[in-house]
Amino acid sequence: MLMKTASQSLTEQLAGRFAERIRNRLLAPGARLPSVRQCADMQGVSPSTVVAAYDQLLAQGLVEARRSRGFFVREMAARAGEAPPPLTPHPLGPRPSGPVNASSLIRGMFHKVSDKPQPGMGVFPQDWLESTFLPAAVRKVTSTRALHEFSSQYGEPLGDGGLRRALSNKLAGLDVPASPDQIITTVGATQALDIVSRTLLRPGDPVMVEEPGWAVEFARLTSLGMRLLPVPRRADGPDLEVMARYCELHKPKLYVSVSVLHNPTSHCLSPGSAHRILQLAGRHDFHIVEDDTYSHIAAPHATRLCTLDGLQRTIYVGGFAKILAPNWRIGFLAAPPALVEQLLDTKLLATLTTPALLEKALALCIEQGQLRRHSERIRARLDAARSRSVKLALQAGCRFVAEPAGLFGWVDTGVDTDALAQRMLDEGYLLAPGALFHAEREPGTLMRINFATTQDAAFWKKYAEVVRRM
Repeated sequence: MLMKTASQSLTEQLAGRFAERIRNRLLAPGARLPSVRQCADMQGVSPSTVVAAYDQLLAQGLVEARRSRGFFVREMAARAGEAPPPLTPHPLGPRPSGPVNASSLIRGMFHKVSDKPQPGMGVFPQDWLESTFLPAAVRKVTSTRALHEFSSQYGEPLGDGGLRRALSNKLAGLDVPASPDQIITTVGATQALDIVSRTLLRPGDPVMVEEPGWAVEFARLTSLGMRLLPVPRRADGPDLEVMARYCELHKPKLYVSVSVLHNPTSHCLSPGSAHRILQLAGRHDFHIVEDDTYSHIAAPHATRLCTLDGLQRTIYVGGFAKILAPNWRIGFLAAPPALVEQLLDTKLLATLTTPALLEKALALCIEQGQLRRHSERIRARLDAARSRSVKLALQAGCRFVAEPAGLFGWVDTGVDTDALAQRMLDEGYLLAPGALFHAEREPGTLMRINFATTQDAAFWKKYAEVVRRM
């Protein structure tokens, strides 16, 4: 609650609160601020105080007023005096590469709102990832002699040979055929996706993406100048009719997919859909990059495009930030032999090589079975957490629009989740409203919840109270 002090008026405090959230991307571009009356009720101040605070935000160039609609967070380019490009009116037209500031969007992911469990986060809680085998693996590969060898020369361009062999064996368990020479290690899975995009695409190229989907991937592709072609994601896979029409109209160069435990719905691809996607790729000559970020918590024999295709038109991307050590930033890609040299050139231009020390430690964790056992413990813990979270969410009035699975739940709240997110932020909770998962921000009633961080009855009690007041 705002309190008037000698140093700051209520207006200054309110304007400062919104300004901080906008700059930290907790209020994203295009987000609508509460109406004057709603904001006054939420903050316990007079409407005139809200009007004055919004005027300050207007003067700072952080928001814009739209006649008869309210106040909206401005896009970065608009703040710099540039008009954003008009939206493409045709439902199957490419999305424009508008003024999306990808780095700002990413910074918002790391802003600490409070010490409470955060329902909108995309990772496991820190205590879930604690282990004794990780420090032991690092100690084992950092003897004085080994450390000197690592530090005195560049590593292997493709990545540590031992890790690539371990990854090849691991992929074989998923029926993805990749020799060590087809694997390139990267600085996290995000860099792997970036390497693929920079190698295969040029500014202006159309790229099919799943919608809803990962906001950072939308922002990354847009920042590279790509034209986004959003494909609605269904329970069994992408909308194949929309994909086929995109192929006929726009001749896309790439399709980016999360086949297994899709973010945010946790849907998994069906074999029938997978076969039809590969038929489209062959007929229309585009590549597929399959982001298997959640493989560690998925059934090993879930349908994967790379398995059915045998890494011909597909490129497999994986990483370990979600399950093991986010700050190690170890990811990898497995590609068709004909693409490896091109992809490697792109990696070398960006980072030369990747650090061998942590790659060797990770290889040890994989070879000794520690990663597998750790993943099994996480899956068991997540199953129990999901059961509790689903029960609490249903009791609070949420409706699951996708079958609960994996780390994320995709729920309908019945209220505007942009507005709900702002109100819950005042209570110390960061939500993930559904608008974040669209290529163009589309406010609605959906939101993503993290099953590992929504087992707290106190959150759901506060959530229900806020929803009743809306």
